[in-house]
Amino acid sequence: MYWNYVPYYSHRASSYRGESATAELANHKQAQAEEKLQPESTQCSQHSHHGFEYVDLQFDSPRLAQYADIALHSSPLSWSLKRKILVLATPFMAALFAAYSAGAYGMAAPALQLQWHISSVVVNVGITLFVLGFAFAPIILALISELYGRYWVFLGAGVVSLLGTLGCAFTDSLAGMLVSRFVTGCGASVFATLTGGVVGDLFRKEDRNTPMALYSLAIIMGTGVGPLVSGVVAEHMTWRWVFYLQAILIGLTTIGLGLTFQETRANVLLERNCRALNDHLARSEHHDPQTQPTASKSTQCQYTRQGTRQVRFRVPALKQSSLAAIVWRSFKFPLRLLFTESIVFWFSAWVSFAWAILYMQFASISLVYRSVYSFDSTQVGGVYTAVVVGSILGAAMSIAQDYACRRYWPAASTRPESRLYLACVATLLLPAGLFMFGFTSRASIHWIVPTTAIGMFIAGIFVIYLAVFNYLVDAYGAYASSALAAQSMCRNLLAGVFPLFTKAMFERLGYQGAGCLLGGVGLVLCLVPWMLCLYGDAIRRRSVLVQKMDVG
Repeated sequence: MYWNYVPYYSHRASSYRGESATAELANHKQAQAEEKLQPESTQCSQHSHHGFEYVDLQFDSPRLAQYADIALHSSPLSWSLKRKILVLATPFMAALFAAYSAGAYGMAAPALQLQWHISSVVVNVGITLFVLGFAFAPIILALISELYGRYWVFLGAGVVSLLGTLGCAFTDSLAGMLVSRFVTGCGASVFATLTGGVVGDLFRKEDRNTPMALYSLAIIMGTGVGPLVSGVVAEHMTWRWVFYLQAILIGLTTIGLGLTFQETRANVLLERNCRALNDHLARSEHHDPQTQPTASKSTQCQYTRQGTRQVRFRVPALKQSSLAAIVWRSFKFPLRLLFTESIVFWFSAWVSFAWAILYMQFASISLVYRSVYSFDSTQVGGVYTAVVVGSILGAAMSIAQDYACRRYWPAASTRPESRLYLACVATLLLPAGLFMFGFTSRASIHWIVPTTAIGMFIAGIFVIYLAVFNYLVDAYGAYASSALAAQSMCRNLLAGVFPLFTKAMFERLGYQGAGCLLGGVGLVLCLVPWMLCLYGDAIRRRSVLVQKMDVG
């Protein structure tokens, strides 16, 4: 937990500590539980101090009825569906293009190798550095977004991502390319992780699965769209146009964010309401010097009067702490969960392996289809259509499972294990697809067969990713964002390492041997959701952390 910056808001203005993405959706539970840990006085809705009555401002405060003539922000949870869709449209597009950037680089890699006379391992460091930005940047940026709001963080991330992509397009050196890739990854990571927090700002738990599935679809499908488009570009134009096109798309999306995205952080909107009330009441009281409050440096809402007693509205302030201390706790507590909580450890291993396979495909697909089937860049890019199809299939299965569970087994849907029912079966798609890909990647077998295998394991990866996210949020409640941060770091670190040894592994073990090795590991990890479905209640009861949460 991040003890040094605990907000005291109501549940409608609760704070989120982001995944990094990657995981912000635990915000409401985490803030509620943290509120219970505060001294009783901080939870009171009103306090008296120096003759003033301080009232904590909430979206549904009855006192706001007397200020109906003032334009105030409503709770994002109460916005219309049309407005929510409009707000989410550009972040979802930005998330797709963030994943697009990850995959498009692989199609420029052969040209980069020829121009700079480097090996495939060295050129794939560009993928590794990009993913490292995904692993670490959101830990800091999530804190900034929860303190100061989403809007400027998202807009700034778009600019950073654009500058990094332009650096990739114009550089004439390997070093410049690698630095630019890291910068691009840091900017793109906001959309690939913190967009989940925007979903959490706008939707309650029971309504969250479908928008979260669509958000996950944008991320995973983007890893296929990038090579699909860039394969054609790399074949018919120079490698620089792979990045020029990305820069154009990112630039347009950033402009769209500036025009259509709205602030969704509850605490930031409450502060704006507070300032509006402050200005209005200050003007009103200017004509009545007897009620004029003394000057204050506080940015909290104030000014009004009830009888002979003035009332000051406020949004309780965050506890102050240095950024270094906050960042240290952001790293320390997730690592503690990783090594002390068996659920977090095994779920991290499960989803990290799946995510590593997702990024390994950037090297393996090109290697296999160029060497076995003599495909050119356009044809290799076309193979990534299987990634798009597999992502759509995984999203459809996840949405259908949530609907069926809530309609036909409403009692079972209240358990965290209900998030794993589909995953228990669909997780087999990952090892099955890996085995099939390894054993069918030969000239005597039509290329559509291993391509079908790609679609299979991508669908499995999608289901695993969404199941892990939803289960950890439900199981760990107040500590969910830290548990998600632990799996996110593991997931992105492993994904960054796999492309570095993919070629060596496939060449030394052979395609069949590599498929057997990866499929075997995936098959063993298929036991994880089954163990949790069967023994999840007992395992969670033995968790010291869950016991503390239940007591709180």
